[in-house]
Amino acid sequence: MFDRLLLPDLRELLETSDTEGLREFCEALHPAVVAEVLGRLDSIEVWRVLSSCSPETRVSIFQHLELPRQEELARELDRGQLSKLIEEMAPDDRVDLLSRLSEERVQTLLPLIAQAERNDIQRLLSLPEGSTGSIMTTEYASLRAEITVGEAIDQLRSQAPNRETIYYIYVIDESRELRGVVSLRELILAQPKTPLKDLIFTEPIAVRVGDDQETTAQTLARLDLIAVPVVDDHNHLVGIVTHDDVMDVLQEEATEDAYLQGAVGTLEDSYLQTPLITLAWKRGIWLMFLSIVALVTAEVLNRYEHVSRAYAWMVLFLPLVLASGGNAGSQSATLIIRTLALGSLSREENLRMAWREFLVGLTLGGVLAAIGYSAALIWFGLTIPQACVVAFTVLLVVVMGTVCGAALPILFRRLGMDPALMSNPLIAALVDVLGVVIYYSVAIFALGAIK
Repeated sequence: MFDRLLLPDLRELLETSDTEGLREFCEALHPAVVAEVLGRLDSIEVWRVLSSCSPETRVSIFQHLELPRQEELARELDRGQLSKLIEEMAPDDRVDLLSRLSEERVQTLLPLIAQAERNDIQRLLSLPEGSTGSIMTTEYASLRAEITVGEAIDQLRSQAPNRETIYYIYVIDESRELRGVVSLRELILAQPKTPLKDLIFTEPIAVRVGDDQETTAQTLARLDLIAVPVVDDHNHLVGIVTHDDVMDVLQEEATEDAYLQGAVGTLEDSYLQTPLITLAWKRGIWLMFLSIVALVTAEVLNRYEHVSRAYAWMVLFLPLVLASGGNAGSQSATLIIRTLALGSLSREENLRMAWREFLVGLTLGGVLAAIGYSAALIWFGLTIPQACVVAFTVLLVVVMGTVCGAALPILFRRLGMDPALMSNPLIAALVDVLGVVIYYSVAIFALGAIK
């Protein structure tokens, strides 16, 4: 929205080479708004704009650009310029950028970066992708317990300019072991001579550096925290995860689940920034697998060809049978996958969900079976036994589809896999195979064996 309104003004400033106007443009607006507008410019124009503002503003705007654009812009800078930019970026943001650059480029940049920042970068780059450590920042406020509130506030004044947030202050000992947490609100309200140890909450919520980032994001969101401390196996404070990082993670995980449920491989970048060949591969690999499942369905139909020849009317109701089971399974899978994504569930809760889906499937199957029976009997003029085959099959496939749609994502989670891999098209394809078997088996059983 902002890019369409502000882009004409920015282009006019560029055309007139109004450096002062460009500087005011960058510093008068929120960095995220400026980054949104810059997304419409080419790399040369972006650097013309960024070069006009102060280094602090330049870094703030650059960090709000999408990662693919940051990577593109980084190619336009020499080693010296890029190293200075990276050195001023937030720890988690600069590691995200460096992880997209080639190993050779990173190794040429590190010697030009200050020792403290270099050590921090190397430590964060060594953490596994998808772990809590990979999204944490090391810019947190910390204090020792053996001081007064007045001394604590004085120390915070000196720490604040270089910290991402100071709303929570973490209390550590000489070995950096986490001893507790105190909020900025409590410090402001307390008397200056009050010992800091009297205000400390000694049992803070903390996460491990190796924890899954999605689990950490859910923890922070569930407890409504602004930030959560990250500790190692020895309870040493190594960083914090802030609410803005959590929002990015939750959005990323929701997007990944949406892709997987639509039988599309996860895209690293946005749709428009993903190369066509990558899009074709991410979609094609799933389509080929689903095609194989569809061929299995065709083979099953071929095995029951003699039944179709004896009861030609059965072909008329095959779409009803397959659609009922596939749609019910897709609905169930969507509900269960989303429930699993919102938090970990106990074994009893998983069993309860599966049982509830069975009851729902039984109810929905009964309703659809009644509709199918009436249509077969009145609309298509089938006999009562034939209509019963249609009705009973619809009931079974809806129950089967619902149970499969609920049980398979739960099974995937128990095996340590992403439940979203059990996509709606895959559920529908699997239910199609079983639905054909059930349909013709019921017909053979109810109407008599066929040679």
